[in-house]
Amino acid sequence: MKKSSSILSLAIIAGLSQSAYAADAQSAKASKGEVLVLLSSENVMQLAEGKTEPTGYYLNEFGVPAKALVDAGYKLVLATPKGNAPAVDKKSVIPQYFDGGESQMRYIQTFVASIDGINDTLSLNEVIAQGLDEFEGVFIPGGHAPLIDLANNPQVGKILSHFHNEGKPTAAICHGPIALLSGQSNPKAFELALKTDEQATSDNWIYEGYKMTIFSTPEEEYFESTLDDAKLLYYPADAMAQAGGNMEYKEMWAPNVVVDRELITGQNPFSDELLAEKLLQQLNSQTN
Repeated sequence: MKKSSSILSLAIIAGLSQSAYAADAQSAKASKGEVLVLLSSENVMQLAEGKTEPTGYYLNEFGVPAKALVDAGYKLVLATPKGNAPAVDKKSVIPQYFDGGESQMRYIQTFVASIDGINDTLSLNEVIAQGLDEFEGVFIPGGHAPLIDLANNPQVGKILSHFHNEGKPTAAICHGPIALLSGQSNPKAFELALKTDEQATSDNWIYEGYKMTIFSTPEEEYFESTLDDAKLLYYPADAMAQAGGNMEYKEMWAPNVVVDRELITGQNPFSDELLAEKLLQQLNSQTN
């Protein structure tokens, strides 16, 4: 009996030691600092004529850059407007977005599920209240969901203005760049003009004149062709141009990342690896 107790004690000690080692390793791995990740709280997008479409973040657009950041030693802090669990767009959970590799898709899916806070993110209020100085940069994944609650959000604007004023890396991919429209005096009025087919004029937009990209209109038209006879309320590419963005595109589905000062934008889902590379270059140049 004594022998069994001794073995059990040793096993417990060994287990605790392994846990402590893992915690130390994680701490050491995340020693470069924290990166804020802004995600949408919503999972249903309003379309024209009262129609709707399920949405969320695109798995690869979030997971591939996120994995690269963690592997490079950065800790991710997730935030949504409501402080809830973000939804994945089920249309993005296909091998096509992972070079056709089912195993790579599952690997990223498992990684995303393991990110601290994925099921209970901070709210934007909480992030702002705790202070933004601790973050090395900010990353906004795509999927259509950011059109719902990140493109018209003064709190998002406050967060982006901080990183803009500090010159800290600000990265967004595919539809993620639509959140940049919140960095103006009245983003809700700008969005309303877009939705009512009026001429939208930005007001003190912090990114006016910046070179940037977003999901292109030809790519958006292809997306619309997959819907059940439905249309978006407005095209993101038109919105960015009307706001004053200096838009740059490549052909449909070609990887394209545009860097201008602190801003790093990717055109489409296939820009995920290149965007991660450019973001890490800027982050590492700050910490070296």
